[in-house]
Amino acid sequence: MSRKIKTPKDSFISMTELVLPNDTNTLNNLMGGRLMHWMDIVSAIVGQKHCESVVVTASVDNISFRTPIQLGSVVTLRARVTRAFNSSVEIRIDVEAENIPEGVKVESNSAYFTFVAVDKNGNTITVPEVVPETAEEMELYNGALRRRQLRLILAGRMKPQDATELKSLFETK
Repeated sequence: MSRKIKTPKDSFISMTELVLPNDTNTLNNLMGGRLMHWMDIVSAIVGQKHCESVVVTASVDNISFRTPIQLGSVVTLRARVTRAFNSSVEIRIDVEAENIPEGVKVESNSAYFTFVAVDKNGNTITVPEVVPETAEEMELYNGALRRRQLRLILAGRMKPQDATELKSLFETK
């Protein structure tokens, strides 16, 4: 049986949130944990759309907060599948904050989340392939194997010498 094939746009999601007082810290900036929660939600929806099944969060890459997001800002999270592996998908989330009255938009951060598709009993299942269509999607797709191998090394699930895409980082002379 061949795997179903999809494109990143087939499961793309854009989610918008308004930063309210309950979402902020004592400096009236969005709490990082609240943003990570929103990122997990939007990427889980993308994962479910792509995999056509329940997905569970397997890993989250580094999330750096470049610009504080202020109370009253409108936060837009855009997420898409960058690559599918056997039972997992890598999803990129880009976050933008907008102060509508001042007409100011800033890119807050981006991150990669990995989800594993499971059946109703929690067993992993095969996911559809993803075929990039644009140059940007191709770049993200090509980088996904390197990011995956680095995740596996950091988790202790792969030996550095087995990381075919990262050999130059781990070669000793």
